[in-house]
Amino acid sequence: MPITDLLEKNAREYHEDICLVEINPEVKEVRRVTWKEYELMEPNPTTHYRREITWHVMNEKANRFANLLISRGIKKGDKVAILLMNCLEWLPIYFGILKTGALAVPLNFRYASDEIEYCVKLADVDILVFGPEFIGRVEEIADNINKNRLLFYVGDNCPSFAEDYTSMTVNCSSLSPDIPLTDADDAAIYFSSGTTGFPKAILHNHESLMHSCRVEQNHHGQQKNDVFLCIPPLYHTGAKMHWFGSLLSGSKAVLLKGTKPEYILDAVSKERCTIVWLLVPWAQDILESIETGNVNLEDYELKQWRLMHIGAQPVPPSLIKKWKEYFPNHQYDTNYGLSESIGPGCVHLGVENIHKVGAIGKAGYGWEVKIVDENGNPVSKGDVGELCVKGPGVMTCYYQDPKATKEILKDDWLFTGDMAQEDEDGFIFLVDRKKDVIISGGENIYPVQIEDFIRIHDSVHDVAVIGLPDKRLGEITAAIIELKENHVVTEEDINEFCRKLPRYKRPKKIIFADIPRNPTGKIEKPKLREMYAGGSVVNAQNRG
Repeated sequence: MPITDLLEKNAREYHEDICLVEINPEVKEVRRVTWKEYELMEPNPTTHYRREITWHVMNEKANRFANLLISRGIKKGDKVAILLMNCLEWLPIYFGILKTGALAVPLNFRYASDEIEYCVKLADVDILVFGPEFIGRVEEIADNINKNRLLFYVGDNCPSFAEDYTSMTVNCSSLSPDIPLTDADDAAIYFSSGTTGFPKAILHNHESLMHSCRVEQNHHGQQKNDVFLCIPPLYHTGAKMHWFGSLLSGSKAVLLKGTKPEYILDAVSKERCTIVWLLVPWAQDILESIETGNVNLEDYELKQWRLMHIGAQPVPPSLIKKWKEYFPNHQYDTNYGLSESIGPGCVHLGVENIHKVGAIGKAGYGWEVKIVDENGNPVSKGDVGELCVKGPGVMTCYYQDPKATKEILKDDWLFTGDMAQEDEDGFIFLVDRKKDVIISGGENIYPVQIEDFIRIHDSVHDVAVIGLPDKRLGEITAAIIELKENHVVTEEDINEFCRKLPRYKRPKKIIFADIPRNPTGKIEKPKLREMYAGGSVVNAQNRG
């Protein structure tokens, strides 16, 4: 069944039940009240701190947007991109797109204007829906992308180069357009990338999306009375596919704008959240705030919180050990996945296997896994090889890229590019990444893009970007820079130069040193990681 049927079902069965809550703690009252005080407060409908919609309203909003799109000529197989921060409008827009038979194309909100343009063109996007945070970036490329494309704006004060989403949808029919859909129909394009520059477009069908719903509920047992706290961005397969467990169970979810420990604990307390998915940095921040006394757990109602799970990056066992000291009754889980495998869950630790923290787990619900050598043959337990996964959630292809598709999809197996080994109990541990992607705070960072930028500097002879271990973020970006002879450059100079990059791409460490290359001219990044991952860094401010 197509995933849109779940929304229709929930609208019928749970008509007036709350579906989504949006919380923006940046605009809440100056004085933060405890959960007991909050119980006695009357809700204030004029505040922007909290908004909510029911399943019925969400479905109506999706239908209105679907009918608007159809009135503008959108049909089955067309593409509509979403460039929004997490907000109450995000998911109704996503489902409105799917209801037309078109493909939803979520975009990373960190993309610079040239990356937005690239992705819009690569995916053959017909309409771009964007929010107020992106006016400047979209305006830069509007003349390049709005030829035969429409720009819809979600927010107040619509810019002149776009059309206003709210005023356009208000008069559209709230009835379902009833476009026939099947499991095999294309549903969404997500973006990923290796180390070679701009992202690849990953095509998924409705079967993939439905499978992720079933995987998530099977792994974490969402019931109608659960409340899921969603903090990561919805453009990411991880956040959305975890929310799909709430969609399947008809339960409430809370979209939190902010990652400060007090924001997270406040939301868990006031909204009675039972399931929280965290990234490693956020979990570490919560623990540090407890230990320093910046937050007091007695100020919050947390007894209903049953599950904390982490994904998107390796999890330090010491973190979970410390977490269990403060939250002894929490279940813990971790999931492994890729956008090519519709996000988390193709490998799954399981709440019953906390003694195996450090492993990514075993094959998830409905998935198969194997570890192979360079010839594609399965390796023995304990030996390192490339992790491969197979199941209904594997992508259809890289959109319009048959060569890249052929490299990663072989006999229905997805070759992940991650090196792994299996222990004697059948648990899989990641060893290293075959690719050079840096994962910092759950975000993929692509070294080649940063290297190409730094090479523009007049004093730079060569540059290599690698990831260095970091307790909080998993990895941080380090730029090893080889200067031209007789050039003097400081770390501050490079940091200032890199301010032109998006913040998340700016190197966190600058190292001035020679760049080793092998006989074929390739940078020897394993050697650089060995040199700098565990040792001290000495800056040589000039070369020659």
